[in-house]
Amino acid sequence: MVVPSPTPLGTEKVRAVELPVIDLYGQRSEVSKLIVKACDKYGFFKVINHGVPNHIVAKLEEECLGFFAKTMPEKQKAGPANPFGYGYKTIGFKGDMGEIEYLTLNTNPLFIAERSKSISDDPLKFSCAVSGYIEAVKGLACELLDLMAEGLLVPDTTVFSRMIRDVDSDSVIRLNHYPPSQVDCKDRDTSDSKIGIGEHSDPQILTLLRSNDVGGLEISIEDGVWIPVPPDPNSFYVNVGDMLQAMTNGRFVSVRHRAMTNSCKSRMSMGYFGGPPLQTRITAPPEMITPNGLSLYRPFTWAEYKKAAYSLRLGDSRLELFRTCTED
Repeated sequence: MVVPSPTPLGTEKVRAVELPVIDLYGQRSEVSKLIVKACDKYGFFKVINHGVPNHIVAKLEEECLGFFAKTMPEKQKAGPANPFGYGYKTIGFKGDMGEIEYLTLNTNPLFIAERSKSISDDPLKFSCAVSGYIEAVKGLACELLDLMAEGLLVPDTTVFSRMIRDVDSDSVIRLNHYPPSQVDCKDRDTSDSKIGIGEHSDPQILTLLRSNDVGGLEISIEDGVWIPVPPDPNSFYVNVGDMLQAMTNGRFVSVRHRAMTNSCKSRMSMGYFGGPPLQTRITAPPEMITPNGLSLYRPFTWAEYKKAAYSLRLGDSRLELFRTCTED
């Protein structure tokens, strides 16, 4: 298991909730309001009609399947994840473990081209698939962030997205594979799910997640209560990250989530984590400051935050280290 949940596992509850779905084909002003509402309530939503071409997703999925089907010695040539590269069960640097194998890459095309040589038998094909996917989902992430700014009535609507558009953006892509938790599925016991990756929030600005047709993602908006997220390979799921919580002065909450394994089927997901440049100063726009002029978080750089994140366990609350005051 990775990190203990806020309540003992035996007392956890699973609750079915209809999570927000955002259709980007809708009227822009209405879409922006719905996105803000979803981020206010859940820090999470599903986006449809997102504009990312199916063939771009399919190319990367094919490469993922090919990589994770390799033998362990072959996959380990791409590791260890420090933080980039291939990882197996070990998550981060503080002893967290989970039933997962993954491949983490910086989104810089030159970095991907170089690392592809140790990942694929056809490095050019692999790097083109990864870079093509990143370019498409980055465009979607920026569009969503601009819509958020519009919905929050921030005059500079690129205040969030330009950090991801920056050539020095410290964004990451992680390709995840969660093997089935049972070797023999003849009895079809679906109760043997294990924790693939434990409860945590994402430190970056925004996460876009796409998975295959196997469920496992769960979010929590209150301690000890988990909401299963139905799989939909044609859509993207969007998580508010820690940086966006800080830049909205706590209005949007970085959603706590985890991934469970499936008893009999492999789950595969592709996560894009949109991050700012390392030396970017993280502050809330004036429009996000409360009427009494209080900012919940002191200014800090993304580099400072990353250093703090690497010093903590996966499930620890990192933003509390940068809080300047408590809410009434």
